[in-house]
Amino acid sequence: MALSHRLQSTALRYFLEVVRCGSISEAALRVNVAGSAVSRQIAGLEQALGLALFERRPRGMTLSPAGELLAEHARKSGADAERIVASMQALQGLGSGHVRVASSEGFALQFLPTLIDEFLARHRGVTVHLGVAAPAEVTQRVRQAACDIGVVFSYSRVGYTDVKVAHRQPAPGMAVMRTGHPLAQHKQITLAQLQGHPMALPGTDTTLRQLFDIACIKQRVSVDTVFTSNYVGALLRFVRLRDAVTLASEISVLGLLAEEGLCAVPIRDRTLSGRDIEVQMRPERAHPELVRVFRDFLIAQLAAPRGSGRPAGRSRSARG
Repeated sequence: MALSHRLQSTALRYFLEVVRCGSISEAALRVNVAGSAVSRQIAGLEQALGLALFERRPRGMTLSPAGELLAEHARKSGADAERIVASMQALQGLGSGHVRVASSEGFALQFLPTLIDEFLARHRGVTVHLGVAAPAEVTQRVRQAACDIGVVFSYSRVGYTDVKVAHRQPAPGMAVMRTGHPLAQHKQITLAQLQGHPMALPGTDTTLRQLFDIACIKQRVSVDTVFTSNYVGALLRFVRLRDAVTLASEISVLGLLAEEGLCAVPIRDRTLSGRDIEVQMRPERAHPELVRVFRDFLIAQLAAPRGSGRPAGRSRSARG
């Protein structure tokens, strides 16, 4: 029987009953089966996991460290069997397991694929799933335990329900353009300087576009928007072809600038500097070990100093 199936089967129900009762005989009475049947199921679980779940004592059975971890996860509504397996194997130092990540598109363009590649190179046998969605949906996936870690841009530091912000750092908006664009020579630009240049803007459901629109209203700036798209790749391609200007965070496009012949110039505006990167998780006291390791690796990579978003010989761009 596959381990994940065993964890979803009668064996797990019997295991939890023994945890509640403290003895196999009493658990057997509660589930109306023979004590030997409960013993076989517990033994099967221990054999499948390769770990002892109980410490047998004269006055009953108490949970081992592995048993406590299994019980904690199993009690939670909708516990994911694969996550339980990964946690059990982490106690043995095994390098296998699965991490589920959700992010908004900006992170999925270049940053997260590169990070995941580096992580998998260090942890053989691990698998990672990356789902891409709008920021609000990413947060909802975290809340519903549909993913282990969410990575989004946010400009509203309000409290979340059933979501913990494990890390936060600034992510100001930048203007992205061809290296030969007239504005590319500036160390930084203002919103007013964007007037008269064609703009390619992300959709209004993105935090950067929302902040940009608010900033323009505050400063009474009107820009010439000739192209909009909810796909970052299309915006970057259009900017290269049309000599337009788009918006992005440096972390979203840093690795693509040189390839596309583009550069990123900071925009001097307080509103556009009010955006953050957030790493979101559920507020459980004990996440699976593999998830914690991935979280720490992710945060370290986010906080690491970045290279210039401008070609050699030009002014440095602000950090994202």
